[in-house]
Amino acid sequence: MSVNYRTTDVNGVEVFYREAGRSNTPTLLLLHGFPSSSHMFRDLIPLLAERYHLVAPDFPGFGQSGMPDRGKYQYTFANIADTIGGFTEAIGLKKFAIYIFDYGSPVGLRMALKFPDRISAIISQNGNAYEEGLSSGWDPIRAYWRDPSQANRDALRTFLKPEATTFQYTHGVADTSLVSPDGRSLDDFYLSRSGADEIQLDLLKDYANNVALYPRFQQYFRKYHPPLLAVWGKNDPFFLPAGADAFQRDIPKTAVQFFDTGHFALETHCREIADAIIPFLAKAVGD
Repeated sequence: MSVNYRTTDVNGVEVFYREAGRSNTPTLLLLHGFPSSSHMFRDLIPLLAERYHLVAPDFPGFGQSGMPDRGKYQYTFANIADTIGGFTEAIGLKKFAIYIFDYGSPVGLRMALKFPDRISAIISQNGNAYEEGLSSGWDPIRAYWRDPSQANRDALRTFLKPEATTFQYTHGVADTSLVSPDGRSLDDFYLSRSGADEIQLDLLKDYANNVALYPRFQQYFRKYHPPLLAVWGKNDPFFLPAGADAFQRDIPKTAVQFFDTGHFALETHCREIADAIIPFLAKAVGD
């Protein structure tokens, strides 16, 4: 099944997205993370498109979407969630499941808080919502939250270097020859654009507001009990397996599957993750 590459305007921000599958089948909204884009779903989309309607947008400042000046667009997770929520309305999505990964988790879960009746199911792939899921790899970022000095901000620039991107793609992967260099090379290209570094540093600072919202996310889980599947790269250096297990505390029927890989689990275990998603969505939202 073919994939279409489209753009739409959301309050003056151009949002790029990939779309595949039939619009009369249940929709799965795919929300990417840092420092990636909808490109991370390039292999997953064809595996699901025969059964489901797949929509994968790039966040503002990421991928092929617009990168408004920081003076005109506030780069916070709350604002990005509002933009992506507006995006779903602009293209006519009424009810949909969400696939949340990394940064996509606070974006998608904010949307769930605002429009709980629109969310039919959640697939979390290393998409954290619990403090026990945060590793010590967050310590330099935590230091910036505590003291937002220029020195602490500049210390985080190491996260934006190609070496850091490669680390995210390869750490915890048993056979790194399975990881295509295309994804990380594309991410580095986007990160190298003028002004992209300051946007990303703004978001690293704002991530503290996501952690502060964890209790509200957990309250949402307890109140609405959305069908939830956690598919987790168990060797992720930033989001620990405890973050996956914790979903079961608030949604006891959560299905949790761990894969022997790292942060970007789709790079090495795309077929296995698709095989977990298909029966989960069939039960949660039908075919």
